[in-house]
Amino acid sequence: MSLVLKEISNHIATLTINRPEVLNAMNDEVVAHLDTAVQSCIDDDQVGVIILTGAGEKAFVAGADIKKMQSMGPEAALEFGKAGQQMTLTIENSPKPVIAAVNGFALGGGCEISLACHIRVASDTATFGQPEVLLGILPGWGGTQRLPRLVGSGLANEIITTGRMVSALEAKSMGLVNHVVSPDELMNKCMEIANQILKNGPNAIAKSLKCIQKRMGMSMEDGLEIEVKNFSKLFATEEAKEGLSAFVEKRKPNFRN
Repeated sequence: MSLVLKEISNHIATLTINRPEVLNAMNDEVVAHLDTAVQSCIDDDQVGVIILTGAGEKAFVAGADIKKMQSMGPEAALEFGKAGQQMTLTIENSPKPVIAAVNGFALGGGCEISLACHIRVASDTATFGQPEVLLGILPGWGGTQRLPRLVGSGLANEIITTGRMVSALEAKSMGLVNHVVSPDELMNKCMEIANQILKNGPNAIAKSLKCIQKRMGMSMEDGLEIEVKNFSKLFATEEAKEGLSAFVEKRKPNFRN
């Protein structure tokens, strides 16, 4: 059985973490498979948008495999943490937008995987949380770094230090989630967003994501410098010529053929 299912249709790759019997809990093998699957989509010219979800109806990813973690010492934990961080960096640094379709529990490492995605869409049955402190540990795949950037330090402090659950609607109210829909509409909403993205220039999308990502830890002046350089470089591309010409000629641009 494949641990990560991949389906590509009309330039959209859907990756499904496939361990529903354990609520898609992450171990070393699943981390490696997901990292490889995301990178394969990044490298595939036929893919423009990636949707990431979990198998079954209960969980996106309910966290890391606790039984596996129970036997870890510091060295093994360091290796596992670094592997998870690398996997989330692969997602976060993707030049192709990654949409998290959060269909249930997104706890611990599952929440951290969703945080690394560019856009998060949740079913109204989804639940988010960083409950690591309840186990005497802390988030190790970027939760302490990405959550404050999305919701602010105050809310991140509360969520991480209490380990409490956050409903989909509360997650949306704090800016953690872009959209909340019924479970039946979850993939349709993700596909709708993906198709809106696919209408636009892939180089422009990639450079926009890069500028947004690079702003972290920079002054406004440095961020603006990176933005304007990438802005100007796009004018040398066929993509920009097509987009600008299509607007003037009052037709739809053809970016992907």
